[in-house]
Amino acid sequence: MKTLIVDDSRLARQELRHLLQRHPDVQVVGEARHADEAQQLLPNLQPDLLLLDIHMPGRSGFELLASLDHAPHVIFTTAFDQYAIQAFEVNALDYLLKPVDVQRLAAALAKARTALLADAEAPEEAAAPREVLRETDQVFVKDGERCWFVRLADVKLLEVADNYTRVHFHDVRPLITRSLQHLEARLDPKVFFRANRQQIINLKWVENVEPWFSNSLKISLRGGLEVEVSRQQSIRFREALSL
Repeated sequence: MKTLIVDDSRLARQELRHLLQRHPDVQVVGEARHADEAQQLLPNLQPDLLLLDIHMPGRSGFELLASLDHAPHVIFTTAFDQYAIQAFEVNALDYLLKPVDVQRLAAALAKARTALLADAEAPEEAAAPREVLRETDQVFVKDGERCWFVRLADVKLLEVADNYTRVHFHDVRPLITRSLQHLEARLDPKVFFRANRQQIINLKWVENVEPWFSNSLKISLRGGLEVEVSRQQSIRFREALSL
């Protein structure tokens, strides 16, 4: 399990390395002192897991994740307890308070192993590519006992919700079991745009675009929904849709 430690404290990084020695399947492939350094290391190291601090010089751990199209699994390690809810909203595996407890770290790493095993065994990854769906196509959506047959043109937003994907259309927001990555591969990229790690938007529903922090964009969809586009995807958005 290739692991990258991201923390501005040298002592905190040393302590994590020491604790990880108890777990022979964990390989620390690198360390980063802040979000920018981590983002530079990620393409070459391609870690399976981030041990990620929140407060660092420059961008926070949350801002790092928001700027990535595809991020490794994440375990937050921080001295602050008030960000736990936000951490799980970005699909963190666990949230460890410093000083990191040995047993809590072991439990978090067990979650990481389970998640990586699920990734490796995911049938959608091995399945043959399927035909791309067009906005004029209709799709079957089932959430519990409720079912819909909806045109993709009416779907304004798809977003991660724990281990599900929430689909926004009309006045309903059902949950489906497909991953956002699987859905992205099936949707027409000329219509459906990956705004960030968590959300895909239907470009036909865009009402307003405005500059946002760090050269990113904020998009308002018809009906009142707002989506923050990651910095990298904001560049792609401008390139694809500018005259």
